[in-house]
Amino acid sequence: MCNFAPKVTMMNTLDQIQAPIQAELQTFREQFAHTLQSDNQLLQLALDHILKRTGKMVRPTMVLLSARMAGGVNQQVMDVALALELLHTASLVHDDVVDESDKRRGLPSLNALMTNQIAVLVGDFILSKALHHAVLTGSTEIVSAVATLGQTLADGELHQLANMDSDILDEASYYGVVRKKTASLFATCAQLGVMAAGGTAEQTERMRQLGSLVGTCFQLKDDLMDFCGNKQLGKPAGNDMREGKITLPVISALKHSQDEEIGRLALKVRRLEATEEDIETLTRLVTEKGGVDYTLWAMKEFSVMADGLIDEQAEASVVKALHDFVLFMSERDF
Repeated sequence: MCNFAPKVTMMNTLDQIQAPIQAELQTFREQFAHTLQSDNQLLQLALDHILKRTGKMVRPTMVLLSARMAGGVNQQVMDVALALELLHTASLVHDDVVDESDKRRGLPSLNALMTNQIAVLVGDFILSKALHHAVLTGSTEIVSAVATLGQTLADGELHQLANMDSDILDEASYYGVVRKKTASLFATCAQLGVMAAGGTAEQTERMRQLGSLVGTCFQLKDDLMDFCGNKQLGKPAGNDMREGKITLPVISALKHSQDEEIGRLALKVRRLEATEEDIETLTRLVTEKGGVDYTLWAMKEFSVMADGLIDEQAEASVVKALHDFVLFMSERDF
């Protein structure tokens, strides 16, 4: 089921993409670790666990590259990157509680390692740190954007939960959730990176659109990887379906084939009634009926649109990094 995954070439590995902002990313990592400190021993134990799994810094990369497109990275940009990555981190901690997940990025989730109560409170602490760094930018517009993003992410999560009680399986509902979750986060990263660097309103809107498209590609790639699992993220194949989530490959296969068996199994998945055999059968049918191919096509379309929004007049190394970053979102293996 994994032969659809594109190969990442040496030209667009994440390390090479991040090369123009290597110094800025190191500063970010240091400030991120510094802000997640507490004199409460239990809280610090939880924060240390989170710091072990900070990921690939994809969203800070979006912020910093966007800022470099508009002029450069200053402390306001750094506080934007910190605010958004902290907000994202808090949302992951809370999501693991909601989804009852026991793994995150290959390690035990905080709620599995400790308790749901501790995880929720730690998530709240990190969220407060995000708002603190938003305030440090000194911009009410940035504070408002970060607060709005938090509301949008929560709204998206609630929409996704509401969809699980519905028998409607359509792309409109699916993309509605994507826009409110993954796409909105990347869009805000790009938008505020430019804004904090002093970019024009036109540059800010252009990069916001680019970020939204990149975030959509990111989600579609996640959907595709769910068909073969991902050991790095601690996600077995079919994990979305085990959690009752119906993603684009399933929706598109049903839409274009009108296969009654796909529809029946998809509703069992959504109602959390599907067996392992059901999930295996649905995965096979979705692949046979073109759901994977359609999702690959859609991801490529969004990637091309995002690539076309890059300002070719900016610093050459940053322009190349952004082109490679857009491509990387559909070729990554994490």
